[in-house]
Amino acid sequence: MMLSACSTQHQTYSQQSKADIPANWHQQSQALVVEDNWLQEFKQPFLFKLVQQALTHNQNLLQQAYQLEIEEQRVIVSGATLLPSLDLSVRNSRTKSATPTTYATTSSASLNLAYEVDIWGKLSASQRQANLSYLAQKSSFEQAKQQLVADVVIAWFNSLSAQQLEALYQARVHNAEQNLDIIEQGYQQGLNAALDVYLARNNLHSERSRLTQQQASSLQSSRVLERLLGKYPKGQVPLSAKIPLLENTIPQGLPSELVTRKPELVASWYQLLAKDAALAYAHKQRFPSLNLSASLSDSGEKLSDVFSPSSLAWSLIGSISAPIFNNGKLKANENIAKLTLKQGEQQYLDTLYSAFNSVETAISQESSLAARYQATLAARDNAVIAEQLAFEQYKTGLVTYTTVLDAQGRSFDAQSSLIELKNQLISNRVNLHVALGGDFSAANNITSDQ
Repeated sequence: MMLSACSTQHQTYSQQSKADIPANWHQQSQALVVEDNWLQEFKQPFLFKLVQQALTHNQNLLQQAYQLEIEEQRVIVSGATLLPSLDLSVRNSRTKSATPTTYATTSSASLNLAYEVDIWGKLSASQRQANLSYLAQKSSFEQAKQQLVADVVIAWFNSLSAQQLEALYQARVHNAEQNLDIIEQGYQQGLNAALDVYLARNNLHSERSRLTQQQASSLQSSRVLERLLGKYPKGQVPLSAKIPLLENTIPQGLPSELVTRKPELVASWYQLLAKDAALAYAHKQRFPSLNLSASLSDSGEKLSDVFSPSSLAWSLIGSISAPIFNNGKLKANENIAKLTLKQGEQQYLDTLYSAFNSVETAISQESSLAARYQATLAARDNAVIAEQLAFEQYKTGLVTYTTVLDAQGRSFDAQSSLIELKNQLISNRVNLHVALGGDFSAANNITSDQ
């Protein structure tokens, strides 16, 4: 009865079954299986090279890779406790006596074998905890890779977007300079008022200020990308591609599939199981331990005489040790492990619902951004035409220069918003791929033909 009570193990709560997982996404359009290799969707060969550089040289990812190797070594350490340990000790000493002066040389050697019998499964629980921690770290490493690729893609298109905005600002400065020349010539001929000249000069200086600010933003975007690549932030990333317009939809799968597909959720689940194993280990620490030890030793005046069959000494000892009084230390450790497990259960549920929230948000954002892009595209076309007409009418005296400035401002806002919305569509699509747990490549690697 005592042995049966001591061997009872704690069972992990099934938090996956407790979670409120919907049958479908709230705004799901199709229930097709989530596709991998989403990086190919952007068709940017230079971007593929940047991704490979980041996977090879990013310092944060390399740190996680080393941490994964550390966890692997800890698995080896924990597994070693299940097997006997064999130690060899060799000792050679020389002593001197004062009166009369004599010298004595003693050599000894001993071979010690120690083994703890895993009666209650305590050592097995410790090894299970190490294995689960390794699996959790492995999944976390996979999630870090997915997130790094997503960050590189977003940073790349942020740099392209910043470059296009800088070109737009530069065109606005050139346009403002031309307008100022025309207005100043008209003022000298008595056709325009002095107010128009001051307004045109103010507009030119404002455009130059925006251009300077955008140049700094472009430089910062390049530096962010370079740091993701593991490089020194010089702000010198070559940019020559165009931002594609994503008009297709992607398969979204089912919410229930996300639990086993997304590395972040898999890692969180393994962490929870590891805490359950830690509780089992803390519980079994309160039970007696059975240790077996064997030793083989010998001594002599010469080291070559050691382990002579005629003088060998050996011993075989079995011992049982059990905690009797430790002022509640072991019980407190078990309670700590139990509370840590309950805390881990809530952490898992929080991670799970946060993952669902990321998918739902990205799905709704995609449809919203697509609608905004189409509306802004129409607004841009109308604003550009209105800007041209306003300046032509101003030159004929039909409207004031404030009308021209208002039309130019609307045109500028529409053009810049269009660039930003196209970039936001890409960023949201990348975030949706990561949220759904899709892999950036079919074989989890960027191949040479990419």
